[in-house]
Parts: sequence; structure tokens; C-alpha cells
Amino acid sequence: MTDRRGFLATALGTASAALLPTVGRAEEPFTLEKLPYAFDALEPHIDAKTMEIHWGRHHKAYVDNLNKAVAGKDDLASKSIERLMIDVNSVPAAIRGAVINNGGGHYNHSVFWSLMKKDGGGEPTGATAKAIDGAFGSYAKFQEKLSTAAMTRFGSGWAWLVVNQMGLMDVVSFPNQDCPLSAGLKPVMGVDVWEHAYYLKYQNKRADYLKAWFNTLNWDAIGERLSQALKKD
Repeated sequence: MTDRRGFLATALGTASAALLPTVGRAEEPFTLEKLPYAFDALEPHIDAKTMEIHWGRHHKAYVDNLNKAVAGKDDLASKSIERLMIDVNSVPAAIRGAVINNGGGHYNHSVFWSLMKKDGGGEPTGATAKAIDGAFGSYAKFQEKLSTAAMTRFGSGWAWLVVNQMGLMDVVSFPNQDCPLSAGLKPVMGVDVWEHAYYLKYQNKRADYLKAWFNTLNWDAIGERLSQALKKD
């Protein structure tokens, strides 16, 4: 995987203009990268105000609080966010909860932004479609399984397409900002079902948000993540 500072840029490349400056200082171990598209790029499926608040306040808070948690701990601050979450059980107990919550929030959101694009959606093609059909029977059945995992996640959390320890594709759900990497899984794509991800536009209609979210998907980015996850270590 790429390092934390290049994570989003390498996932999608240069996108659109009208982006805010990067939030964070260069000397901080973890930084909030720019979105790879403008706030309104995902309209009408996800509104610009939600994107602005979700990225600029919620994601930023996870980054700020993660930096506070690892301040003065060079062995942790020097790790990539991926390695930090993989090794989270080795984090000192006094700050482990903060790293799980805020490190997970930072990583999960970084992946989430990279999975979407302007004029996205549609169905996967090529090797990605073949892999999904092989694992779930069809893209429609995969959509249903991921949506069910997201709808049945009580309260706040995420639903994920992952590659498990046996090298098989699976759909899982985690509460809060728990990170699939910490469970030994390779996350391919995930959907945020915290209310702040959709409440301004959809209120409590999570199902409507999920249906709309599928229209934002960047299958090139997802396909690349899937290809990497399926490679044998």
C-alpha cells in the first residue's frame, strides 16, 4: 500500500478543481488529504454540504485526535496508517482505544473517498465482474448482501467487501470505526453508515442513501483494490 501522504492521490489521481487546501501540517505524522474531487462532484446522490462536513469536520477530527494519541510516541507516529491498524493490538493499552477509534476513522474514510467519483456507478466489468459473480453469484446478489450488512448494522458503523485470511471474498460489518485491517482482513470497498454520512439529505432513510451510493462507485479504483487484495502474499 501507499504511504499515508500519498494514499488518496495514488488511488484516483488528479480529479477536479475547486478543492480546499490540505488540512494538517507537514510535521504531523498523519494528515487529512484533499478529496479527489469537488464537494459537489457526487451530486445528486451525495450532496455537497454533507461531503464538506463529513470530510472537513468528521474526518479531520479523527486525524487530529489520532495525532494527539500518538504524540511523543515515535514508534507509532512513524508507521503508515495501514500498518498502525494492522498492529493495533500492540499499541499500549492506555491509548489503544483512541487509536482504534481515530486511526480506524482516518483509514476507513480515506478508503471511502477513493471508492467514489463523479459520474460513477454502473456495474463492474472484466476481472472485477468475474470475481464478484464467482463469489456471490451475480452483481445484484452482491449488492443485496452488502446492503443487508449495512442496513442491519445497528447504530453507527460500516459494511465492507473484504478478502479474508483464506483469500476468499466476503461481506462483513463492523461497528463504529473498527477497521477491517485490525481483524486480519483486506478491505476492498466499504460504505459508511454513520448518520453523518447521509442525514442531511436522507434523514433516517438509510436504504435510500445506500441505493444512491451505488451510483457513485469508482469501479476502476475498486477493481485495483480487489486485484491487490486477491494477490497471494
